[in-house]
Amino acid sequence: MDILNTFWTYTGFTQPDIWKNLIMIAIGIFFIFIAIRKDYEPLLLIPIGFGIICGNIPFVHNAGLRLGIYEDGSVLSYLYFGVKQGIYPPLIFLGIGAMTDFSALLSNPKLVLLGAAAQVGVFLTLLGALALGFDPKEAAAIGIIGGADGPTAIFTASMLAPHLMGAIAIAAYSYMALVPVIQPPIMKLLTSEKERLIRMKPSRSVPRKEKIIFPIVALLITCFIAPGALPLLGMLFFGNLLKESGLTERLAKTAGTSLIDIVTILLGLTVGASTQADVFLTPDSILIFVLGAISFCIATAGGLVFAKIMNLFLKEGEKINPLIGASGVSAVPDSARVVHAIGQACDRDNYLLMHAMGPNVAGVIGSATAAGILLSYFIGR
Repeated sequence: MDILNTFWTYTGFTQPDIWKNLIMIAIGIFFIFIAIRKDYEPLLLIPIGFGIICGNIPFVHNAGLRLGIYEDGSVLSYLYFGVKQGIYPPLIFLGIGAMTDFSALLSNPKLVLLGAAAQVGVFLTLLGALALGFDPKEAAAIGIIGGADGPTAIFTASMLAPHLMGAIAIAAYSYMALVPVIQPPIMKLLTSEKERLIRMKPSRSVPRKEKIIFPIVALLITCFIAPGALPLLGMLFFGNLLKESGLTERLAKTAGTSLIDIVTILLGLTVGASTQADVFLTPDSILIFVLGAISFCIATAGGLVFAKIMNLFLKEGEKINPLIGASGVSAVPDSARVVHAIGQACDRDNYLLMHAMGPNVAGVIGSATAAGILLSYFIGR
């Protein structure tokens, strides 16, 4: 009977506050469900959802089993090291750079302004978080959710507010996955049917020399402005140079396939596991989710409104379709796809995908630059 009693006390059914773990497990199952059923960012939500389940299996703490992600010496704790120390996000940026074609942005450079305009959500949310009582570092880490860039949000949180890492990461990836749900109503609300019917001039062909020069020049400009963004943007532009040089195809292929896939698995699983109920289920987490949603909506609206303002100064025939302003957030390429779908709902012969990719990749650069600015200002405070 002593053996049976001991066995029973070590099972998950006898742990205190098990209901909190069950809530988180249900959330993990929901993430997996929408990833498979709705095809919402399955490469992200399936690892995160399964990680949430793994991280919320109830167990006896401090019993020497070393199971939890926050217990020294556990397997999950070792894997989580890459998140806590900001190692995984730059590696993901390396892979993104190796997969990204900046031609759409280079062919129409003024579209970079839309990627910059969308970052308004970051700074307005920072102010909102301060007003709600978060300290400056926490507010800065929460604000970056508005960039809709999971790796950037994780990198910033690891430097400024590691104790909020789980909530910030889950919020950022959740809103990235829900781009097809969140953005269309805002796009339709802020644009008229006439504006949605605007057809843009075909993109010019970008010579190879421009594509090679761009990552070097862009790195120098952005990182001189925001040195704190160097780990992210340095890897992004390095990966892009590997791709565009034409001489390092093997390296670019590895960075854009095997490497980014491995890191995505590790990051998704451990970020999910970090949502251990006793750490994650707090009033601050709920506030972060609310602020994240507001931030993402403001960022989308900022890009749309700025596109309309730009049209006031552009000649007839050179105007841009305001819908592409919504792709200024960094959810690549889902946001560009949503823009294209909304445009085609009004005119089936209006192809906006390549035009929308310009602000979309500019949003990646913009969110990382915004993170660098915040890190430079808040890291020593």
